[in-house]
Amino acid sequence: MKTILYTITPSHPAAHLFAVSCTVSEPDPAGQRFSLPAWIPGSYMIREFARNIVRIQAESMGEPVRLRKFDKHTWLAAPCSGPLTLTYEVYAWDMSVRCAHLDTTNGFFNGTQVFLAVAGADAFDHLVDVRRPADGIGDDWRVATTLTEAAGRKVAAKRDGFGVYRAASYDELIDHPVAMGRFASVKFDACGVPHEVAIWGRIHADMQRIAADLARICTAHIRLFGEPAPFPRYLFLVHAVAEGHGGLEHRNSTALICARDDLPAPNCGAVSDRYASFLSLCSHEYFHSWNVKRIKPAAFVPYDLSRENHTGLLWVFEGFTSYYDDLGLRRSGVIDVEAYLARLANTISRVQQGSGRKKQTLAESSFDAWIKYYRQDENSPNAIVSYYDKGALVALCLDLTLRIRSGGRVSLDDVMRELWRLFGQTGRGVAEDGIRRVAESLSGLDLRRFFAAAVDGTGDLPVKRLLGAAGIAQSFVSLSSTPSLAIKCASDGNNLRVSQVFDDGAAQRAGISAGDTLIAIDGLRVNSGNLEPLLARHQAGEKIIVHAFRGDELMSFNALLQQAAEDVCKLRPMLRPKPAQLALRNDWLGRGMVTNQPG
Repeated sequence: MKTILYTITPSHPAAHLFAVSCTVSEPDPAGQRFSLPAWIPGSYMIREFARNIVRIQAESMGEPVRLRKFDKHTWLAAPCSGPLTLTYEVYAWDMSVRCAHLDTTNGFFNGTQVFLAVAGADAFDHLVDVRRPADGIGDDWRVATTLTEAAGRKVAAKRDGFGVYRAASYDELIDHPVAMGRFASVKFDACGVPHEVAIWGRIHADMQRIAADLARICTAHIRLFGEPAPFPRYLFLVHAVAEGHGGLEHRNSTALICARDDLPAPNCGAVSDRYASFLSLCSHEYFHSWNVKRIKPAAFVPYDLSRENHTGLLWVFEGFTSYYDDLGLRRSGVIDVEAYLARLANTISRVQQGSGRKKQTLAESSFDAWIKYYRQDENSPNAIVSYYDKGALVALCLDLTLRIRSGGRVSLDDVMRELWRLFGQTGRGVAEDGIRRVAESLSGLDLRRFFAAAVDGTGDLPVKRLLGAAGIAQSFVSLSSTPSLAIKCASDGNNLRVSQVFDDGAAQRAGISAGDTLIAIDGLRVNSGNLEPLLARHQAGEKIIVHAFRGDELMSFNALLQQAAEDVCKLRPMLRPKPAQLALRNDWLGRGMVTNQPG
């Protein structure tokens, strides 16, 4: 059988270097081409992983082979008569879930950063030998991954996980991240499927509590789409740090980063806001196992990892997933209705607080994710809308609209199941108008006006009206009674630097800009701890004099203070809902209130 064998060794953990080799059993006789992806699915920005290759060389049968690089991430090896091996070093010191990192305590990598793709080798068997650190520091390390052990190989994966794994294709190979080091782990079953949580980092957490809560959430998601689950097992890879929050989905696993204080301490009782955020992150990435890993936009079938893959549908694949992440916590009984409404209110607030929602449509936000959402700057709140947050609200509005207008016959759950049947189980891509067409086909409704307004328009969504139909009242309040400059600041030592200036606020009208360092207000020095008290001495409508440095120039601004915007959403169940409102709410969120106790 034609094979590609990769070996990867943490060769110099203190220098953050992986040593990698790639051996092609039958290289192209005209010269073999190799490339490294420019981006990783699930994170829509060109990242140029090839920049982390420190050195690279080629040889065949013990003889050097000329290797020529002819663009930013592609190499061509000269023709040779036998197996061809490339050896190279990869610098790995990116602590995110998207790339790779290595030190003397642990290692982690995504295949997109470390495994060169071999052109024309789609039918080759892909093998990878994951080896221990070269200097002996990892004697007690283990490996966690959902790669399949290479049955029949002389060196199969050992009990600690080091050894040889197999993937049927390069796309499969790079969709199974690998973690190595010392970590805590716990296992559980959901609908008969084995699951595992592996957490590395210094933690003191209730692993059984995490397993019990995740089992309920995972079960809810599997049953939403229908058993069996689309994977034989599932792995949550979690890196616990001082502060952090993020995840990246894969077909049978997810890589997560969280703050260690997000994890539940033993005997912690009720689900805290921080723990709920961790569970929501897990829920989000798990839901992606269906929605984007298998139900994909047509633009991703197949992925082209050498360039941007544009689609106007990220509001579905990220936004709908963001809707179901918290909803999964509620429906599984991990949080109660009031806690769910508080989390939903936070999403509404985030959308309301950005004037970019009035300028950029959801379809535009999705299409331009590569250059805008993933490359945010000081003006982003004024220019863009999040396809995560507003996409979640469109999912909410579509769900309630379908339930109301179909008399409870159809919901967004039915749409997701139909998308799974038509696209997830067949490998076909979803057309740009495919979501609307599926929703209309199931419900018999004409939804063109809804989608035109929600997806291709910039008006506010009818959230208040639709929640009211479910017996939930919405209101907006100010975050503070202190008058506002409408800026966001960041500490720079003991100084206060303006990081963002919001549209049409007091600071923007006065001429204050992002990057300015605030010095004084009305002659009193401003520092990182006293801006709010200084503003609290004044009333909205009063003028103040603000001094700031722009570079090395002292600037003076006359600012007319404004009342803080009423943009913080509050949701509460109505005290006396009508029977129809209560029935809709129960069908949507589940019946009754539950206490936040361990599984």
